[in-house]
Amino acid sequence: MAAEDMDRLRRTGRIAIVGASLAGLRAAETLRAEGFAGELTLIGDEPYEPYDRPPLSKAVLLGRADPHRTELPRRREIDAKWRLGTAATGLDLTAGRVRLSDGDEVEYDRLLIATGVRARPWPKEPEARLDGVFLLRTRDDAAGLHQRLRAGPRRVFVIGAGFAGCEVASACREQGIEVTVAERAGAPLVGALGGVVGAVAAELMREHGVDLRTRVTVTALEGDAAGRVRAVHLSDESVVEADVVVVSLGSQRNTEWLKGSGLGAGPRGIACDAGCRAFDFRGIVTDDVFVAGDVARSPHALFEYQFLSLEHWGNAVAQAETAAHNMICDGTDRRPHLWMPAFWSSQFGVNIKSVGVPPMGEELMITQGSTAERRFVGVYGHKGRVVAAVSFDNTRWLEFYQRAIERGAPFPVEYPTLDRRPENRRPVPADFPDPSLPTHGPMVTLSGYSPADTQLVFHPARH
Repeated sequence: MAAEDMDRLRRTGRIAIVGASLAGLRAAETLRAEGFAGELTLIGDEPYEPYDRPPLSKAVLLGRADPHRTELPRRREIDAKWRLGTAATGLDLTAGRVRLSDGDEVEYDRLLIATGVRARPWPKEPEARLDGVFLLRTRDDAAGLHQRLRAGPRRVFVIGAGFAGCEVASACREQGIEVTVAERAGAPLVGALGGVVGAVAAELMREHGVDLRTRVTVTALEGDAAGRVRAVHLSDESVVEADVVVVSLGSQRNTEWLKGSGLGAGPRGIACDAGCRAFDFRGIVTDDVFVAGDVARSPHALFEYQFLSLEHWGNAVAQAETAAHNMICDGTDRRPHLWMPAFWSSQFGVNIKSVGVPPMGEELMITQGSTAERRFVGVYGHKGRVVAAVSFDNTRWLEFYQRAIERGAPFPVEYPTLDRRPENRRPVPADFPDPSLPTHGPMVTLSGYSPADTQLVFHPARH
């Protein structure tokens, strides 16, 4: 077949995207922008077109944004068929069909899976159904919780001190609502940033009036005769009265619908290569199934070729664009997904930002500012290399450390510009929890291939 005929085939046919999400929408836009002229179908389990999730735990809870007006802006028309409010329930790889919850099927020539994650529910179903118990993942979740906060609860109880839990607590305190936070680890944010930085976050929360309980777990939620939550029982045998409980126990990747499909999918996500092509259960890469966003696990050359599962807004966009490009281009024109992990959070008046993969770091070095002042930059080291940096109200240094990560700069860092305070002189253990325990941070899973101490110069594609 002539090259021009192959190119025409790649830009026609049928593409289905499962996941009417940020990644799904940006992939659809990229497909059209790069010349895909075939049939495009977007499948989503929620009844809404793609919307922005970060404002849900920030602006929406504070009443600064309407939860029902958080739709993502459209960069271009995508001329797609929308199958909203209908979940995917199965996949037939051989026939090229996605089975839907309404009994229908969608046929495809190429498939992109962008089903993302969902909030991990409270495990005891009768307690989870109590009036006043909330998750926070969807815009309906945010609308319901915002309405309850506006009603002026006596106390909100947050189970879990990851980023979402901390942001909920911050929104409560900003509105003058009493809030208790329970965390099984020794401090907030330890899964994502480690115990040293977590201790700073703990002090910040307590200074803003949060009743923070660490090294405890919730054993039961107690309801009253009318089925409303009234109290929370803890493992230290204490009981806290609360009329709103927010369950913030991390997330679960939406892969159950792929059971028996033959794809390499499980609780950690869907494994794919650097070009976003999914692996089957034998470890063989597929040619017509791609993955993007929170549900994907892909190797990254900068981080020892470990598979990264990242719940980051920027990663979802970049990976979706890469997947869409690779779906319709010639093999020689395909490009790898090499986005630099980055995230941000705003809580208790502090802007927290990070680049790289902090949980890889065994050691941490405060290089600018001071943790006592809540204004600093911390740099993480792994096997003698810089792998991540985090800033509290001090973002101007992050680009510098991103470049250090990209070129494999040595750790500990030694620059003449270092702020030479006592705590800046030497690294300390980053104090991450046992990785076998549940945490709230981005997941990093060993790929089984770890080139030793290779110095890389990273040249990401600029688009």
